[in-house]
Amino acid sequence: MKRIEHELEPFYKKNSKILILGSFPSPKSRESKFYYGHPQNRFWKVLAAVFNDIVPKSMLEKKFFLEKWKIALWDVIASCNIQGASDSSIKDVLYNDLHFILSRTSINLIVTTGKKADSLFKKRWVQDDCIQNIVYLNLPSTSSANASMSLEQLIQSYKLIANYIN
Repeated sequence: MKRIEHELEPFYKKNSKILILGSFPSPKSRESKFYYGHPQNRFWKVLAAVFNDIVPKSMLEKKFFLEKWKIALWDVIASCNIQGASDSSIKDVLYNDLHFILSRTSINLIVTTGKKADSLFKKRWVQDDCIQNIVYLNLPSTSSANASMSLEQLIQSYKLIANYIN
């Protein structure tokens, strides 16, 4: 267990409509310097299927994809004690300040991915004035650790977000 600071910049554009929040970047994501960087994570496949688009591979392609579909990415946690990539090991959380993105964008939907991101988001943000007029959804984790959900089930769950980009 060690203390780790979130090193990834939030990804957003002024016209972003959807903010997708994970819990904390995995070691592979930190290594690749971008979100959902583990090759086994199904995040990019799921979003590509939702928007009927090509699965982005490089960081540049991922950023273009997010900009095209008006999606912002960040995490709920700014720093924490964590063991490896295990969300269940997370302790001593300091939160990212969502005001930072929400004051700079047109976000109308906040999505948390997985149980840990959801519980931490609710604990810190659900009563905050900054999100009172924003729709909130918790969707399943796209991590390969969430073996109970198939790729197709994840795609069906995530299809809801397509309604919020216009």
